Order: sequence, then C-alpha cells, then structure tokens
Amino acid sequence: MSTASATPGRPAPPARSGAATALGWILTIGLNVVAPIVTYNTLTGDHGWSEFSALLVSGAWPVLDSAIHVAWRRKLDEFAVVTLVFLVITAVVSLVGAHSARALLIKDSGVTGLFGLLCLATLFARRPLMFYFGRKFATDGTPESTAWWNGLWQYEGFRTTMTRMTLVWGVAYVIEALVRIALAFVLDTSTMVTLSPFMIYGTMGGLGLWTARYGKRSQAEGERRAAEAAAAEAAAGGASPA
Repeated sequence: MSTASATPGRPAPPARSGAATALGWILTIGLNVVAPIVTYNTLTGDHGWSEFSALLVSGAWPVLDSAIHVAWRRKLDEFAVVTLVFLVITAVVSLVGAHSARALLIKDSGVTGLFGLLCLATLFARRPLMFYFGRKFATDGTPESTAWWNGLWQYEGFRTTMTRMTLVWGVAYVIEALVRIALAFVLDTSTMVTLSPFMIYGTMGGLGLWTARYGKRSQAEGERRAAEAAAAEAAAGGASPA
C-alpha cells in the first residue's frame, strides 16, 4: 500500500522515525496477533478453558494495544479497533448455536466472511477500509506522517487504488468463507481442521502479495502520468509567445 515517493504535484512523505516505526510494529503484531493466539491456545490447551472464555481473555490484548495508542498518540488506532471487533464477533458466534466441531468450523468461516462484507460496506463510506489499514502500515503514526497519508486522498489515483484494494480484499474474503463453509460439509472434520488454516493464511498471504505489487504498480503509473503532465505544461509554457 505504499505511495511513498514524491511525484510532481504530490508531496513526499516526511522522514519516518525508525524507533517509532519499529515500536509500532512490535506493539501491533505482539498485542493484536501473537499475544491473543498464545493466550487462547494456552488457556484452551493447557488449562481446559472453554473456547468462549479463552476468546474473551484473548480480547484483552487488543484493548491494551488501543489504550497504549490512545495514551501515546492521543487518537484511537483503527487497526486495533477492527481486531477487537472481530474478536468480539468470534466470541459471540462461538457462543450461539451448535457447538460441534463442524459447526465451529462453519462459524469460523463466517467471521472471515464478515470481514469481507465489512470491506465491501466501507466502499460506500467516506473512505474505504484499506485506506485506514494502509495508514497503519505505511506511516509511523506520528502527526506528520498521518497528515501526509490523509493528504494523499485528494489525488484521484490514490483514491482509486485504495478503493480497488478494498474491493479485491472484500470479494476475496467472501469467496474464501463460502468455499470453506462448503468444504466443511463435504470433507471430514479432521481434514478440514488441517486445511482451514492453510486457506486462511494462504488467502491472507496472497492478498498481501497482490496488494504490495498493485500498490507499486499504481504508484509507478501515477508518477508517469504526473511527469507527462508536468512535461506537457512545461512545453506549453515554452511554446507560448513572449
């Protein structure tokens, strides 16, 4: 999701703080990904907690991450909010309905499908979801870098890129969820338990790779168009009578 280099008429990003960037990544990954997974697996595997109780406790880590970001930067971080919302949804979904292994697999698929629907729903909002995710990972969270990222929204090419990324992520996750739900009815549970993580992380990895490549290609195209426009303007100025 990078649009980092300067183009004619488009401001370059401010210098990023290496320490702030590194700390932000450590907090984001550690508190939103690693800590919830470790907590959930430890409580359910080693201490016999129910899935619902373990999920509720695991959700405390993203809350802590949000609190740290609010105290540090005086604003609520969208990435942590989305993570927390989906942990809550997962907890609610696992509580209602049947509690068989197949039912839990279907419910888990439903959660990723809801994320896809959320992406698609934000296409009708003021800014699509990938704009906020992009700001999380393309900046170091300082007021200067955040203002730079927000300012890019004025450019049509940038808006198109963010919208298209959000559309692709939304459609991909809806399809992934539907396929996993269908497979849960066709394959035996043990096979599905093994296959499901590969589908989840395979989809995520594929989308991440596509996003990086598409972002670079869109950036290069924007730079080319801006350079052509600047050259045409310069040529027109040079050709005008004195």
